[in-house]
Amino acid sequence: MIEAVVFDLDGVLIDSEPVWEEVRRDFVASHGGRWAPDAQRRLMGMSTPEWARYLSGELGAGLAPEKVAAQVIQEMADRYARRLPLMPGAVEAVRRMAVRWPLGLASSSPPVLIETVLKAAGIKSLFVTAVSTEEVAHGKPAPDVYLTVAGRMGIPPARGAAVEDSSNGLRSAGAAGLQVVAVPHPRYPPDPDALAVARAVLHDLSGLTPDLVADLG
Repeated sequence: MIEAVVFDLDGVLIDSEPVWEEVRRDFVASHGGRWAPDAQRRLMGMSTPEWARYLSGELGAGLAPEKVAAQVIQEMADRYARRLPLMPGAVEAVRRMAVRWPLGLASSSPPVLIETVLKAAGIKSLFVTAVSTEEVAHGKPAPDVYLTVAGRMGIPPARGAAVEDSSNGLRSAGAAGLQVVAVPHPRYPPDPDALAVARAVLHDLSGLTPDLVADLG
């Protein structure tokens, strides 16, 4: 039986990937670096220390990773304060799942942005736990963040359903042993091998129903 549902944040509940891409791309350009064609695909799922090192080193942003992270996160927070780009049906999907199961969150966003989004969307109280990849050893596609969420919720990973969008997120949830539901972002479709991890693939969050999730068990 499914005993809990674990959501990703970026690309599932909030349409933040275009914002992350714009903020990081502008940051790299303004600090003398060069954006790589595959940069956004590689960045999706990285923890804050991982992507800060990537921008600083491989993309040549020219600042210490700690300063890169601080400035990019502040700009993201400023963008969210101006407009919170929730995915269509995100709040409704969370509320549907919360009626039946305890909810967890497994996100690559830093804790300050997780807190900002959940509070602004009015859904913070519906989550038993929210874990950032900053709190674990390795970001997605490693399974660390999902294993940590399952552990905090007191469930075997196989009895958790994960809702993910990106290649690295799908791989992370699958490697942790959760039952994976994919809701691919149309602008950043996951790789076929990552999508193959999913037990169900949805066009959007309107398809995330209690019956569908229960059937995963």
